Amino acid sequence: MEPEPDHTKPSTSAAAAGHRKHLAMLERLSKRAAAPAPSQDSPVAAFLSRFAAAKLAAESALSACRSSPDDAQPSLSAAAAAIDDLDRLVAEASHSLPPYELRSALAAASDLRAAHRLAASDLRPKKSFSFRNKSKAPKNPPQDPPPTLPPPPDQPNPSVEAILPGLGFRGRRDATLVKDLRVSDEKDGDFTLADLVSCQVYLKGKCRALHVHKLKDCRVFVGAVFGSVLIEDVERCAFVMAAHQIRIHEATATDFYLRVRSRPIIEDCCGVRFAPHALKYEGIGEDLRDAGLEEETGNWANVDDFKWLRAVQSPNWCLVPEEERLQTIDISDVQEREYDN
Repeated sequence: MEPEPDHTKPSTSAAAAGHRKHLAMLERLSKRAAAPAPSQDSPVAAFLSRFAAAKLAAESALSACRSSPDDAQPSLSAAAAAIDDLDRLVAEASHSLPPYELRSALAAASDLRAAHRLAASDLRPKKSFSFRNKSKAPKNPPQDPPPTLPPPPDQPNPSVEAILPGLGFRGRRDATLVKDLRVSDEKDGDFTLADLVSCQVYLKGKCRALHVHKLKDCRVFVGAVFGSVLIEDVERCAFVMAAHQIRIHEATATDFYLRVRSRPIIEDCCGVRFAPHALKYEGIGEDLRDAGLEEETGNWANVDDFKWLRAVQSPNWCLVPEEERLQTIDISDVQEREYDN
């Protein structure tokens, strides 16, 4: 009998070629989302066109993570970049979008961010476990022990940067963290603050987007964000910052001193308070002008609670009483460093 032909190599190479084609398509979609939109009848139509392209790129990248787990890391990074594009597009257009379109865009970006984190967590190695037999050993145990099976190979572990992109401070306690973004090698990029406890954070200059995740008992001072700020899971903190758009999820007993182009958005928050911007340092005026944030809009007091749909004031937020507000804080003399207190 003749041996059957081996089709393994052709099928493997075909799968690899298909994956390369898929990544090339994701790159084209990302470029399409980043490219200037053609002239249309209205700014809203132009936004919807660019948003749809960036959303498609993110969805395609997340789909590639599920279909090709062995090569998921490039797709995971592509998805993070596409979702950042969505955040940037919404931040740039938030002051001109109708409320319904703004809510829909924010919900879509939030859902994709959650799907990205789920995909990243699925790539982490799973802890193995086994059931133990608590019964007594048999009277006549076998002479030869059963063979030991080799452990399964570890799946790729996504980097923290893939989940929360950009430069940043992560995993610190009782530290003073200072970064001058004006002299950074990667200026005007994304910046991340994650897993900080009892820290003082000072960011001079401007960045494209700021991601804040899991902070407790921290004080954060940020110069200018010419895109969006996403704050999640913070407790007993104080933030002083200027940005085009600020979204806050799961914040408790935290104060926000803001200058913001669009209305701040809170969701699943309790005991959060708002006050006007109160930060200065040498050169902050230029940073605010470059970011389009030189004018005070008063939106720091116009907060939208997406989980409170009644006509009366939401009980989840209020204004900081004037007698309790911070005075303008000057961080001009704070030098770039990173040390434990």
